[in-house]
Formats: sequence, structure tokens, C-alpha cells
Amino acid sequence: MQRLKIDLGERSYDILLGPELLAKVGESLSQTLQPSRIVLITHPFLCQLYGDKLSSGFKDQGWATDVIEVPEGETSKTLKQAEKIYDRLLELKCDRKSVLVALGGGVIGDLVGFVAATYQRGIPFVQVPTTLLSQVDSSVGGKTAVNHPRGKNMIGAFYQPRLVIADLDTLQSLPKNEFRAGLAEVIKYGVIYDADLFDYLEKNVEKILKLDKECLAHIIKTSCAIKADVVEKDERESHYRMILNFGHTLGHAIEALTHYSQFIHGEAVAIGMVCAAKLSHQLGKCSEEVPIRIKELVKKCGLPADLPDLDSQSIIESLYHDKKTMNNKIKFILVKEIGKIEIVDDMPEADIFKLLQSEI
Repeated sequence: MQRLKIDLGERSYDILLGPELLAKVGESLSQTLQPSRIVLITHPFLCQLYGDKLSSGFKDQGWATDVIEVPEGETSKTLKQAEKIYDRLLELKCDRKSVLVALGGGVIGDLVGFVAATYQRGIPFVQVPTTLLSQVDSSVGGKTAVNHPRGKNMIGAFYQPRLVIADLDTLQSLPKNEFRAGLAEVIKYGVIYDADLFDYLEKNVEKILKLDKECLAHIIKTSCAIKADVVEKDERESHYRMILNFGHTLGHAIEALTHYSQFIHGEAVAIGMVCAAKLSHQLGKCSEEVPIRIKELVKKCGLPADLPDLDSQSIIESLYHDKKTMNNKIKFILVKEIGKIEIVDDMPEADIFKLLQSEI
């Protein structure tokens, strides 16, 4: 097991990474919290796979476990679904020492984190991410949210978990498209922060797609370390943390305009990264080699790289609903070279429109 620390003062917490950790969640949690009760929130399929293993670990610590099941998919990340969870927590008479355990991917993590942040003005929660995307990105950093029909993650809060436990064995049962989607976030870290990681992905993509354990351990630990460093410098995304949104600006617009049904999150981010790199070259920020390398790696990972057939003006209008937009100005993360990016605070509509009309 490897341990990383997110240093945020009184909100600090550990990330535990390694195989065979699910059975030890109860033991690890007991070193941090003493819950009045445990509520495990997960998808039905994951509950069948892993629910007993977690519950057994909680029982060993003397804790009974209640389970709330949430339907799979981005369409569950809503206020309506959050309300259903609130109703159940009230039925269970959960108090401020109750602990919510989020077992699943980004949808579960974001939803449970949002509920934890708002139920009785905040109760503890633990992230147990089971997808590559959630292990390298969404489970770390304290962003919690639900979606609104007009935009992704528009209703939420910054609320840190008390512990993150990433069992690498859960990736073995992950559908291939979900695993590839997670690689989009790993590529992102290489582009925005670590050229060596990007090189490693280019050289080892075939082994990674075969779930080579050594490769997985390396890319997950490296990604989490990068995320930790960025979050420690700018927990509430006042400016610097926005670099983590590379590829997400257009990615979120694509998700919203396709009603969260055509692409899973990482696939939309992959398209967004390719577009952002092309825009960067279009504006003279980087060499032509940069978007070519990014697009080639995205495709080697089995991810989509081309914009879907969407109305360009509708995409631009959707960008104004992005959380980074301030004073009606579109913020955009551009790449200067692999490992270095630039935050543009006021991206002209005309430049984006030109990109959308070109062949990407």
C-alpha cells in the first residue's frame, strides 16, 4: 500500500493506493473516525461485487452498515437523486457523526460528496473510487456537485473527504470504455504538468490498456501526486487550480448538449483536449507537433478525438454556463508545450468559432 497526503491544514487527509484494500476500508477508517453509523452509497452492480467485503470490514470494527443504491450514469447526478438520499438519511436518523462511504466512480463520488456537504450542514464522507477516472481525479480535491440541465456540476460545494481509498483491483472489473475514459484524465496531467508522464503514456499505452499492474500503479500515483500539489496550492480554484480543467471547458459543453447520454465524461474531455490543443496552435501558443501528439495518444487509448455534429453557436452559448466564466468572459486553458499550459481569462468568441468551423 502507498500513502499520499493532501496537506490542507485541518482539512488534510490521506490517499491510500494499492491492491486488496477494500477489505481494509473499515480498519483504515477506524484510524481517522469513530462513526455513529455507516451508510454505504453505491450502484447496484458494485454493491453485488464489493458490498459484502466492505460491510464485513465495518462489522469487524463494530459498525452496522446501511446501504443506499443509486442508478448508474450521469443522469443520477441530480438534485432529485440527492433529495432521495436525504430522505433515506432522515429515515435512518443519521446524525453529524454518521459517515457516508462513496463506493463507485465520479458520479457516486460527486453526488455523495454533495450530500455530505449539505446534510445537517456537513457530515464526514469517505471516497472509495472504483474507476480509473475517479481514482486519479474526481475522488481527490473536494469538488462535489450535481448537474443542472443547463450545465455540468453547476450546483455544488468544495468539501473535502476524510479519507480516499483506491483499491487497484477494482479496475479489473471495470468496463473497457470506462477504463479508457479514465486515461483521458491521466493524459491531462501529462499535458498540464508533467511531460515525463506524457512520454511514459506514449511508450507504455499498450501495457496500460492490458492493465499491467506496475504501469497502473505508476500512472495513478503520479496523477494523484500532481492533483494533490495543485489542490494544496489552490483548494478553492481561485486561479491556479483551473489548470485541471484543460479539455473540460469544451468537454462539459459537449456533455450538456448531448444530454449526458452520448459520451461518458472522459470521452468528452478527450475531445475537449484535442480541441484545446488545436486552438492553442491556431493562436500561435504552441507548435503543430503538440496537438498532433495529443490527438495520436488520445486515439491510441481508444478515445474519441473528433467533435460530434453540434451547432457551433450552441457550443459557444453553453461555454458561458461554464463555472470558470466570470463577468461574461470565457476562460480557456491552452497548452504552450507538453507539460506547460496557460490560463486565458477572456477567450474571444471569434477564435472559438473559427476552431469549431475548422477540421479538428
